[in-house]
Amino acid sequence: MILDPAIRDWVLIPILGVMLLVGILRHYITNLLTGEPKKPQIKAVRESKALLRGFRLRGFGNHVPPHAFTGRKAYLAEAYEQGTYLKNQTPKEGDVAPNPMTDPDMMEGMMEGMKKQLTNMVPQMLIMGWINFFFKGFVVIKLPFPLTPRFKTMLQSGVMTRDMDVTWVSSLSWYFLNLFGLGSVFALILGDSNAAGVDMTAMSAMPGVMPGVAGQPGQQPDFSKMFKAEKENLLITPHQWDLEDVEVRLLAKYGKLAATKKQRQPAPAAATEKKPKTIQDKIRASQQSKAAGSSHKRRN
Repeated sequence: MILDPAIRDWVLIPILGVMLLVGILRHYITNLLTGEPKKPQIKAVRESKALLRGFRLRGFGNHVPPHAFTGRKAYLAEAYEQGTYLKNQTPKEGDVAPNPMTDPDMMEGMMEGMKKQLTNMVPQMLIMGWINFFFKGFVVIKLPFPLTPRFKTMLQSGVMTRDMDVTWVSSLSWYFLNLFGLGSVFALILGDSNAAGVDMTAMSAMPGVMPGVAGQPGQQPDFSKMFKAEKENLLITPHQWDLEDVEVRLLAKYGKLAATKKQRQPAPAAATEKKPKTIQDKIRASQQSKAAGSSHKRRN
């Protein structure tokens, strides 16, 4: 199958150009709507870093001696239990729990997520409708490398054919490839911290929250429960110091352990060494010497 060069000029390149222009425009619109990013509060950063400290102690605790690991583990377990690092202290019994909807940080995070979601969804819906209306069923490009049949549904969306080679790409699939593959191009044009690409974690990222602990968009994680869970994980974490007997292992690795053992081995006691003499031994020795002297005189 041979593609018409007009498809390249009127379908392939226009879709790529529109995706680039829409991404750049989305970047500047997002900056206008959200403004400068707000600096995270010190307590929020302290809260997330305290949890990260427990993760790192469990992951890299074997690099410190046993007494250091035990001290750190006891300190963090007590701090997690008492809620020392919590941004908002846990209410005591009888106190009314604060309404999360009255937290200005949470409301601001929800508004930021809605703005970013709006700037992501509206352009993509318009572009997808434009492609489906004008270029539905077009085959725009052929990949220069072979692929398995599993990629057929991903690369040939909107083209209902069974016998077509999997390396051919439809117009709708070309749109999705550009949607998720132009991140490096946007980073080169607009910088690393740009809002042009599709960021799946942008809506759930909260100020001061480390990656991987955020919940649903606009919902702050419950650090009180996370601290208690991390405390349990710390208490059951075993410890084996990586540097224990490191000198012995190093000498054994280079074949120097046998020679070192021979040098350090104490010398055996001399065979001629005698125990302290008792009075009976002295009497016997004197009698033997006298007997030897008398026999010597008789020979003379």
